[in-house]
Amino acid sequence: MTTSAAPRLLFLRRAACQPDRIGTFFPTSPTMATELSRVLPSTGGPTVVEIGAGTGALCPSIRRRLDPTARYLAVEIDPPLVEHLQTSLPWLEVLEGDAADLGRLLTTAGVGAVDAVVSSLPWTLLQPEPRQRMIEEITRVLRPSGVFTTICCVPGLPHRRREFRRLLESSFDEVLTTATVWRNMPPARAFVCRRPRPAP
Repeated sequence: MTTSAAPRLLFLRRAACQPDRIGTFFPTSPTMATELSRVLPSTGGPTVVEIGAGTGALCPSIRRRLDPTARYLAVEIDPPLVEHLQTSLPWLEVLEGDAADLGRLLTTAGVGAVDAVVSSLPWTLLQPEPRQRMIEEITRVLRPSGVFTTICCVPGLPHRRREFRRLLESSFDEVLTTATVWRNMPPARAFVCRRPRPAP
C-alpha cells in the first residue's frame, strides 16, 4: 500500500464505523483545504485550532498558510485517528477529546484565547444539542477579532443547512459563504464567521 493510500483507507474505515460523526467517505480535497485556510492569519504568531482533524486532510494547507511562529493544534475524538495524526504529522499538536469540551481541552494544553478555528465536521448531521454546544465553545475560545471557518456540503437536506446557518448567524456578527468548490467530494462551500457573540 502506498503512503498516500494509507490515510484514505483509514478514513474510509473510520467513516464506515461512525458515519454520523464523519459524514462522508471522502476526505476534504486539497482545493477545499486551501479555501478554508485562506482566511487564517498568515503573519505573526497566531494560535489556530482545527476541530475534527480526521486523517489530516486540512493540515498541510493550514501549515503552509501559517507563520512558523504560529501555534497549530488539532482536536480529534477518534483514538485511531489521533494515533494516525501523531504518527504521520509529528509537528502537529494533537488533543484527543470532544470539541464540545473545547475550552477545557485548550486550558489543559495551556491555551487561552485563540485567533482562528477551522473545521470540516459534518455539522448538518450532528444532533442540535451537541452542535450548539460546540459552536458555543468556539465562540468562547475565539478572540473578538478571531475567525471561524468550516465546510458546508452542498448536497443534503436544505432545512438542516438552514438550521446550521441560523445557528451561526446567532453566534457571530458576520457570516459569509464562499463559492462552491466543485472539486471537493461532495461539493462544498465554506462558511466564514467573524466577531463571535458571547455565549450564554
